[in-house]
Amino acid sequence: MPQPRARIVLAEVSRREDRADRTRTELAQQTRVGEALVRGLVRAQLALALRLSLVVMIALGGLPWLFAIAPSVSEVTVLGVKLPWLLLGVVSFPFLIGVGWSYVRLAERNEQDFTDLVQRPER
Repeated sequence: MPQPRARIVLAEVSRREDRADRTRTELAQQTRVGEALVRGLVRAQLALALRLSLVVMIALGGLPWLFAIAPSVSEVTVLGVKLPWLLLGVVSFPFLIGVGWSYVRLAERNEQDFTDLVQRPER
């Protein structure tokens, strides 16, 4: 017994790829839409950098204020080293490495979200 004929519609298959191709073309040709997409990525990266810079400024910049406001804290010694020296001279470096590591991970996530947006097929 012959199998029934299957109807294949190429328009449905090509429609899914059209949007992604169109978006890539707009990025490559630097159209207004492409510029808006790239501007969005740059803004997201800038916002991330500013937020993490604010964290560093508050954490490290706030320490001298803490020691000025509460002089008794600056007299505390840990393992024979005064707390200000310990925090600013030793603990600050792992903190900065952690912030840098966080920035790289979050920036990569922003870029992956951008790539997913550009390559997302139309629904």
